Amino acid sequence: MTNQHVYIIAEAGVNHNGRLDLALKLCDAAKAAGVDAVKFQTWKTELIITKGTKKAEYQEKNLNNDDDQFTMLKKLELSYDNFQLVKQHCDEIGIQFLSTADETESLDFLVNLGMPFIKLGSGDITNIPYLRSVAKYGMPVILSTGMANLSQVAIAYDTLQ
Repeated sequence: MTNQHVYIIAEAGVNHNGRLDLALKLCDAAKAAGVDAVKFQTWKTELIITKGTKKAEYQEKNLNNDDDQFTMLKKLELSYDNFQLVKQHCDEIGIQFLSTADETESLDFLVNLGMPFIKLGSGDITNIPYLRSVAKYGMPVILSTGMANLSQVAIAYDTLQ
């Protein structure tokens, strides 16, 4: 029989609402829950969306404000300096820091921050240029597949290889 370990990742995502103090509290809550890692999302809004882009229908329905997509994401963005502090806090309390990068600049930042593997969201499974950028690091990858079909998963796998 092999010695197996289940690796549990707490999804913090953007639940910090763009606030460092909440991000640190999410790390503490994840540690208290006994998980192995806490995962955030890292991006620079200017690199992923154009100003004036409308929110998705579900966002319009659930968010009671007039912000466009750019403004909404900018409010949820943590700076690289903040993520360095979050990672330092995770190291201090003994939980693995993880984050999903949404573009290559943030990917470079996270890799240099010392992530043990690259976590990719399901929205990037068909983003072949981005997958090629990820593959250049030669690091382990966790790729969420979401509602992708097996053909898309196979193409992503081949690209990452």
